[in-house]
This record gives sequence, structure tokens and C-alpha cells, in this order.
Amino acid sequence: MAVSTRKLSIVGAGAVGTAAAQWAVSRNAADEIVLIDVIEGVPQGKALDLSQAAPLCGFTGVVSGTNDYSDTRDSDVVIITAGLARKPGMSRDDLLAKNVEIVKSVTENICRYSPGAVIVVVTNPIDAMVYTVFKVSGFPKNRVVGMAGVLDSARYRTFLAQALGVAPRDVTALVMGIHGDNMLPLTRLASVGGVPVEELLSGDELERIVTRTQQGGGEIVKHLKTGSAFSTPGLAAVEMAQSILDDQKRLLPCAAYLEGEFGIEGVFLGVPVILGRKGVEKILEFPLTSHEKDALALSVEAVKKQMAATGL
Repeated sequence: MAVSTRKLSIVGAGAVGTAAAQWAVSRNAADEIVLIDVIEGVPQGKALDLSQAAPLCGFTGVVSGTNDYSDTRDSDVVIITAGLARKPGMSRDDLLAKNVEIVKSVTENICRYSPGAVIVVVTNPIDAMVYTVFKVSGFPKNRVVGMAGVLDSARYRTFLAQALGVAPRDVTALVMGIHGDNMLPLTRLASVGGVPVEELLSGDELERIVTRTQQGGGEIVKHLKTGSAFSTPGLAAVEMAQSILDDQKRLLPCAAYLEGEFGIEGVFLGVPVILGRKGVEKILEFPLTSHEKDALALSVEAVKKQMAATGL
């Protein structure tokens, strides 16, 4: 009986795609990892470099680089990172028009060679790009998901841990909504070791952390000047891919297509989902406060504007 292999393809060998490939190798996330890019030699060289890490990190699979989409054939999960990155002074929305065309082309190729794949979208602005993939692919909603909440929640947890002086792994926190300034870091559900952070930090301290989380990507862009965050976005995408590939049923905040959940219809928005072999297997819905509903409404309004701007 043939043993099934887990195949992960990563589109885009830029900073985020390379980071995702590196995390995937270090975690043994797949049996076959394919890094693809339009620039000749770049994915091949980076894949060769990563393959030589196997004796040091214990990777037991195969990693390859290519410019040919046929090499991604029969992927179980495809991570899309291809697109232009933010520069200082640019908003995620500024990237929309250019990245729509890139993501459309990528999606068409994925559909041609991996019609059964689950697609994880990382390209910014994520909420618009995941909608683009959904419309172009014609895939069912469970097999198209955006990476945003995992990254935003990691930033939120980090800032809370620093304020509390505790290990980040002991902080549980959730960010919902758009991947942008209108995202919703939930304070009432955040805790450390089961203790609500609202009992440990003042309202002003929490507000500062919420604002920093909302502007977390921009803060990194200002420091880097010629690029944007890449290491943690790459890991966040692999965290999602691994849950799908290994059917882990992880509960992760991701951009999923809503059809009435939280009273929202017809948009991709960051919500807590269970990720398994079929992709988004369930959206966990829970009651929101009036303040939280108002905040999510702002996210929906912003996402709908992005959707309209795609022209799809």
C-alpha cells in the first residue's frame, strides 16, 4: 500500500516565502516542499541552501526550487506569498491593484496543477487577496483561507507578555477582523495562565497595547525602510499549513468566508476557525459585546471597499 506524502508548495521566494520555507523545513511540516518564483535561479538556490540544513535540523523530506508550476502538481497545501511588499508611507491598500493581477495569475496556475489543494493566502492586503483567490479559483470556501489573525494575535500576545513580564507562550489572546488598522484585539478574552489580563493591566495600558498591535506591521516597516515583516508572517502561514497537512484541528484566527456568522455575510474576515485536512472545518462563533460588534462593522466596511477595488 502506497504511503501518502504531504506536499506543500510556497509561491514567491521573497522574504516571506523564504521564511515560510525555512520554518517548514525546520518543523518537518511536509514530506515535499516546493518553492516557486518567476525569477530564474532564486528559488533553486534558496531551496538548495535549505536542503543542506536537513542534517542539522532533522528534516527528512525533499525541498526543491522551480520556475515551473507543473512541479507543484498535486500539492495538498499552497501558500501564496507572491506580490509586492509594503514600503514606508504605503498602506496595505496601496498594494491592492498591483497584487490583484499577480495573485490572479498565481491562482490560475494553482488550479491547473493542484485542483484539490487548500490555499493559504499571505499576500497583502490579505482580506482582498483571499477574496481574489476565492473568486478566481472557484474553490469551495473551506479551501481558501487568509493568514492574518495568527500573525496579529502573535504580536498581541508578545506585547501583553512584555507588559506583564511573563512568558509569551502563557498568554492567550485573540485578534479578529481585518488585517489592518481596524482589526479587533479582544481584551476581555485575553488571559495569562487563565487569569484575565483586564485584572492585571490598567485600561490605559491595554489601550496602548491594542493600538500597537493594530499598527504592528507599520512599526516594522518604519524600522526596515526597504521591506516589511517576514519571519513571523512566514511562521504563521506554516502554522496554518501544518494544521491542515497533519489534520491537527488547531483553533486559529484566520480570514475565512462568512455566511451569517457573527451577523456578517459575504466577506472574508479574521475569525477563530478550526483548521484540519479539509481546510476551514468550522468557524467558532460566540456572542460579542456591542463595542466589539461596532469594531467588526468597521472591518467589514473596509473589507468591502477592498473587495470592490479588486473588480471581481
